[in-house]
Amino acid sequence: MSESVEAEHSGSVRERNRTRWILVGILAFVALLAYGFTGRFGVNPRLVDSPLVGQPFPSLTLDYLEAEGALSLDDLAGTNIVVNVWASWCVPCRFEHPALSTAASVYESKNVHFVGILYQDRPSDGIRFLDEFGRAENYSYVVDSESRATVELGVFGVPETYFVDANGIIRGRFQGELTPTLLVEAIEDLLAGRPLGL
Repeated sequence: MSESVEAEHSGSVRERNRTRWILVGILAFVALLAYGFTGRFGVNPRLVDSPLVGQPFPSLTLDYLEAEGALSLDDLAGTNIVVNVWASWCVPCRFEHPALSTAASVYESKNVHFVGILYQDRPSDGIRFLDEFGRAENYSYVVDSESRATVELGVFGVPETYFVDANGIIRGRFQGELTPTLLVEAIEDLLAGRPLGL
């Protein structure tokens, strides 16, 4: 074999080997991505993996936003609870509020009660928010004036929503705006005793 043919043959072997290694690298990268995503496939990334999930909801007593007295969450024992942490200055709270209010009405007959905890906000601004966006009958609006609830819950920001079963156990924690579909799916999972997929 002449030197030029040998060099050409050697160059094409190197080129094939290089192409193979590139393909192996691409396949390895795709496999790594697939492995990383399969564990969370179909799970909403805003469903927070929290140490509170599976634990009892904190025993809290919070002042009502618009009435005298306070709500003790222990008084809701035996009831499924959707606890939403919100504020008047929170834009996503405005978008999700109609879904929460509607769900509160729809699920009242199914032993689900809603609690809205006003977070780092003036009560007067919270009341104006409700004047503008509406109130639901099956909904307790309370104030976390000393931030006790939000500290115990480890709230990152608003909105955040907790789904608590009739035994007082937190079954899911959702960060960010809830759409009507996500909210209904979470409540149906809660009522059925299924893990929340959100």
